[in-house]
Amino acid sequence: MTPLQHIDRCADYLKERLPALPACAVTLGSGLGGLVDRFSDTTVIPYGDIPGFPKPTVAGHRGEMVFGKLAGRWILGMAGRFHYYEGHDPNVIVFPTRVLARMGVRSILITNAAGGVSLDFQAGDVMLITDHLNLTGQNPLRGDNIDDLGTRFPDMSHVYDLDYQELARRVAQEKNLSLKEGVYAWMTGPCYETPAEVRWLRTIGGDAAGMSTVPEAIAARHAGMRVAGLSLITNMAAGVLDQPLTHTEVTATANEAAPRFQAIVEGILAKM
Repeated sequence: MTPLQHIDRCADYLKERLPALPACAVTLGSGLGGLVDRFSDTTVIPYGDIPGFPKPTVAGHRGEMVFGKLAGRWILGMAGRFHYYEGHDPNVIVFPTRVLARMGVRSILITNAAGGVSLDFQAGDVMLITDHLNLTGQNPLRGDNIDDLGTRFPDMSHVYDLDYQELARRVAQEKNLSLKEGVYAWMTGPCYETPAEVRWLRTIGGDAAGMSTVPEAIAARHAGMRVAGLSLITNMAAGVLDQPLTHTEVTATANEAAPRFQAIVEGILAKM
């Protein structure tokens, strides 16, 4: 079976089980999967039931697709993702994104929990991703190009759709919620960055650091999807505050900030 046939098999599996095609999709990061609890008329498909999908191993990732209505629209929620630090090849990380593209989903909102690099941030802030830094040395487009998905050399001038960025700003303003903006840096993980690495990230233009999102965004743009990105700043990166970093802190902050974060996400999804 070719890689494209494998992707199409999963796309067909999902389309046969969903009552309608989703208007758009949302990928939910660590501690953020609770958004799907706001869906109505839901269909839940565990990743383990989908051919070719591995199971997430990280706390805070449910590992299921939740299809339902949110703000009057059919949305496909990815509650859990796959990370490079779990040992996955980049092609595995972006496999769900490519399946969505082959299903006909044309817009995706990618979210994550991230460490705050910018000194203007604090834990609990929501950051609109305006651009990214791929600092891992990995790229999901490496190897043979799948021509049916996209061109060999895709343009990355505006990975994060400019119209969707403006939409996010309007939503935050309408809801009277603070929305920071910045550049997201993809690091391999699973260890958090050192204080020296954080200072370096700040020097080269990074505002937040995390272990996801960038490969999915690259694959989505390669496939012609429109991308929006949001980071929930769940902790300040090493060296900003004199305290150790833990995944427990990440999930706790995500839970505390969930109402604000979900309000922005829901507002964006309603209008994407």
